[in-house]
Amino acid sequence: MRFPEANLIVDHFDEPELDFCHDQRSHHPKDGLYLYGPHDGPRKLREVRIGVVGTPDGIGHFRSWSRQLLSGIPVPPPGPTEKKDRLHLADFAGLEETFGVTYDPDRLRALTVEFDAIERATRVQNMHEAVDAVARIYTERVHKFRRNEEGSIDVWMFVVPEIVYERCRPESRRTGLTLVAGKTPKKQRVRSPQSFLFMDERFDPRIEDVFDDIPDFRRHIKATLLSIAPSQILRESTLEPTAFLNSAGYPKRTTQDPATVAWNIATGLYYKTQDRPPWRLSNVREGVCYIGMVYKNLPNNRDNHVCCAAQMFLSEGDGVVFRGANGPWKTSEYEYHLNADAAKELLGTVIEAYRDLHSEPPKELFIHGQASFNDEEWQAFCQAAPKGTNVVGVRIRPTGGDAKLFRAGDYPVIRGTALRLDEKNAYLWTSGYVPQLDTYIGPETPNPLMVTILRSKHQKPEMRTVLADIMGLTKINYNSCNFNDGLPVTVRFAKMVGDILVMGSAREGGPQPFKYYI
Repeated sequence: MRFPEANLIVDHFDEPELDFCHDQRSHHPKDGLYLYGPHDGPRKLREVRIGVVGTPDGIGHFRSWSRQLLSGIPVPPPGPTEKKDRLHLADFAGLEETFGVTYDPDRLRALTVEFDAIERATRVQNMHEAVDAVARIYTERVHKFRRNEEGSIDVWMFVVPEIVYERCRPESRRTGLTLVAGKTPKKQRVRSPQSFLFMDERFDPRIEDVFDDIPDFRRHIKATLLSIAPSQILRESTLEPTAFLNSAGYPKRTTQDPATVAWNIATGLYYKTQDRPPWRLSNVREGVCYIGMVYKNLPNNRDNHVCCAAQMFLSEGDGVVFRGANGPWKTSEYEYHLNADAAKELLGTVIEAYRDLHSEPPKELFIHGQASFNDEEWQAFCQAAPKGTNVVGVRIRPTGGDAKLFRAGDYPVIRGTALRLDEKNAYLWTSGYVPQLDTYIGPETPNPLMVTILRSKHQKPEMRTVLADIMGLTKINYNSCNFNDGLPVTVRFAKMVGDILVMGSAREGGPQPFKYYI
């Protein structure tokens, strides 16, 4: 018996171009910044105001590393098994030469915290209480500075010793440590029943605020700094890996080469301290707005409510995060849906912000997510959008090996390859072999994204248009300086944004720039 063969279309998308200074373009952020400088960058050299919080050793490491950042850092010579020409690597020419900004390592606002205090706090029996105590050691120094000192800070850098990374994450086990009693029982993970609180008048209910948060140092810092300034968390071993050696005399951590570390941190530093991103997408259709929807369960919520948020990204590449209403949005194990009122309010807020920037509503509004849309939710989105705005719902999901595409040669499928199943569904390889770099950076045969056009208010866009947009959105991760990401920015940071929004200190306030969350 013969079965009919499916006629599948294999397509390819050229690498999106990026805009830099002097109306110049490049496919690679490093090439564009090195040759032309950031798009819409400062006309003259600007000094950024940096605040650093860390132990004396941590602040010393940051200052030493900063001097290298200012003078330039070359790529180390290739190893015995590496290619001679490693096109994915590039020398870092220096912060001033590359980005047009600078700072004086000796004139930083350096706020010192004591290592012994951090070490003691990490040993508190209750994990929630321990992480909260460590985070407060850092954030209270910032609060004290803001109360007592004049002058503003563009970005706060938190330099942390290895014990913070090892002991202050949700998966930390703290095996072998001698723990000390705190103010809450060791195994407590949620607030105590109200009846217990009234049994003991000495009990301070504010102590249990720690259970409204996930025990994660990074999330604590980001949530607290949302109302203050952008922040960056750096491990001491990232800045000076040779200071942390094992018994054989080798660095305990395997890190990226120093030039790549400099590219990534400098890109984030520029993005978080300037009005415009370091590059933007070329040839973007006018009047297009992209939204990434994210849902996150609220910790310690007795009604199992969920936080919903939207990340809006524009043609310029920058983004804004909007908090939606908390509510019973989880309808099944993997499905989340807003009711009509919440959907209207959230999308209405996004469109209002877009109108404030462009004086008119968007022509097209693409909602990217990993869940579907039910009828009530979708109708509310369409009603919230002006008559002339086409709202399009697109589901983007990573795959785990259910589809593979192979090509002849030494390298896997080329990045930008698409397998179109029909008018609504396609596989898109956003990771793969890059001819310009002559390499594929990945451990195994790349997996594609599964892209589905779910719904459209007006005319459904062509699948090729949707896939080209997604390719472009893989190029605007300003938290690093990579050639591309494997996920579009609308999906790439969804979990990170949600993790911060559900923290206790982040539950109030209006829209915030995306740079505060990464």
